[in-house]
Amino acid sequence: MPPSGRTLPQESLNAFVLESEMHMIYLDNSATTKPCKEAVAAIQSALTEGWANPSALYQFGIDAARQLRQARNQVAIALGAEQDRVFFTSGGTEADNWALLGTAKRFGKKNKHIITTAIEHHAILHCVKELEAQGYEVTYLQPDASGKITLDCLKEALRKDTFLVSIMMVNNETGAVMPIGQMAKLTHKLCPDAVFHTDAVQGFLKIPFQAKTLGADLISISSHKIHGPKGAGALYINPRLKSFPPLLVGGGQENGYRSGTEATPAIMGFGAACSACYATFKEDIFREKELIQHLCDRLEAVDGIVVNGIHEAPHILNLSVPGVPTQNSINILQDAGICVSAGSACAKGHRSHTLTAMNLPPQVMDSSFRVSICRDTTREELDQLVEVIVKDILPRAR
Repeated sequence: MPPSGRTLPQESLNAFVLESEMHMIYLDNSATTKPCKEAVAAIQSALTEGWANPSALYQFGIDAARQLRQARNQVAIALGAEQDRVFFTSGGTEADNWALLGTAKRFGKKNKHIITTAIEHHAILHCVKELEAQGYEVTYLQPDASGKITLDCLKEALRKDTFLVSIMMVNNETGAVMPIGQMAKLTHKLCPDAVFHTDAVQGFLKIPFQAKTLGADLISISSHKIHGPKGAGALYINPRLKSFPPLLVGGGQENGYRSGTEATPAIMGFGAACSACYATFKEDIFREKELIQHLCDRLEAVDGIVVNGIHEAPHILNLSVPGVPTQNSINILQDAGICVSAGSACAKGHRSHTLTAMNLPPQVMDSSFRVSICRDTTREELDQLVEVIVKDILPRAR
């Protein structure tokens, strides 16, 4: 770091920034990912060449509309969805809000019961709390010790007046994977009119699924979790839902579901990222699984390190060094040029609600942090992580 109180010349500052970036080991990919070169190129093209309004009726606008259709098709292919059932949003949070609040609006006060889980992202939990305040009754399914929500747990909670079930596909803190296909099938069998939503932000292009065959009525995804830009996401609306309340009204964009001029640079980047990641999807998840297993093997061989949860997803691992507070570990790793997270990047300063729901010991929860990798992560980077944990963090627990 430059000495305190001194200002570096611009050339030296540029060199310092470049050196810092070159040595950074980024292991917080569940918070956000580095945009891939394909996404960056698509965004630049949309900003400098195809910047017309897609609703305009002259050729420049018609070309922009064609590029928008292409991006929608790219997302639909990666999602395994019908192209006309993918509706762009500003991200996963907006898609989650639209799914839950829109479903409640669709049913009105006819039914009153909602099922979700205690380990959802706060984009879901805060929506559900809002609905609860309006008089809806909510059942929060609890995870088992591994962090999973079981099919039996859902079955016991379903009631005749259940109209909405929202269960995340992959937990963003532990990597536990829920049996969404079976859960959707069970919900529709016992409650035929109920809507099943899954927040697939951490599952999209991380675990195999096809929207058309998954069985979920609504699926939320996000661009910046798959090497696309921030500011873009999508909600998949199953053809089974013949009518669904629009999120925004106005000019009729997104087939009338979400009015407002489309954020074409972000959407084009999203589409390009989908195509790039989908092309290497099988190879990437196989490699990431091997990397996470390698990391687990090394950590589990060291006394004093606890791996939390089942970590079925190929890119997430939650661990603790009991006796060393989370923030201390994050600071030590940061000083070594390694970026990890305390858990959800959207819930700073609080004990993890996911680990709390799993009933982990307080000393484990208060020392936990999340490692999340991507297709660019290397074995050498994970080995360096282990080296810093063993050399600089573990001694503080003794």
